[in-house]
Amino acid sequence: MNVLITGASRGIGRATARLAGEKHWNVGVNYVRNEDAAKSTLEEVKTAGGQAMALQGDVSREKDVLKLFNSMEKVYGAVNGLVINAGITAQRMPLADMSLDRLKKMFDTNVLGSYLCAREAARRMPQARGGNGGSIVIVSSAASRLGASNEYVDYAGSKGALDSLTLGLSKELGPLRVRVNAVRPGLIDTEIHEASGDSERAIRLGKQTPLQRAGTADEVAEAIIWLLTPASSYVTGALVDVAGGR
Repeated sequence: MNVLITGASRGIGRATARLAGEKHWNVGVNYVRNEDAAKSTLEEVKTAGGQAMALQGDVSREKDVLKLFNSMEKVYGAVNGLVINAGITAQRMPLADMSLDRLKKMFDTNVLGSYLCAREAARRMPQARGGNGGSIVIVSSAASRLGASNEYVDYAGSKGALDSLTLGLSKELGPLRVRVNAVRPGLIDTEIHEASGDSERAIRLGKQTPLQRAGTADEVAEAIIWLLTPASSYVTGALVDVAGGR
């Protein structure tokens, strides 16, 4: 499989790339700024048994999204797996205190960026458009149904948009042999919590879940990989919670 993973230099994206390597897939590792982290991910993929290439690009820019797909296709051929994972969060605060710049950045990256990537996949992956079919996995969040009040309702709202994207696009692309699903991680112990100013948030709040712990990036990656493979061949339009029962 040729799988393109956005935001693959850290966290869930990096764990997914590594597991894809274990399946001997060709992996496109997208990153925005941290080239060293992307190179480290490449090494992990190759050590695991796959092939990988680093793809710099900001998903909120259309030209960058086109470049990601074109570069991947030039080296490995048609993309038949896409993981839309790139996303950001920000400092915890109520909506009343959020600036316009923060809101624009949040929605440009998390919503517009995801839609641009999904649109490009919809233009290339269907067999009717010259592709080989395949699977799209969108990384949403349990925040989409919980709301994240007084923390980051902007982030939660952006992920709600991705739930809608998953449901709608799955119906558009299902007849064209492309499946579309989402995973909704809960309290996962990754670097993303540092941006909110509370790096221990997942560990602290994870104890309140039915499983009484935070999740790991690898646990989310396992669900993503399953949705990419034929093992989930009759699954589309699903919102798969990986949230410890929260």
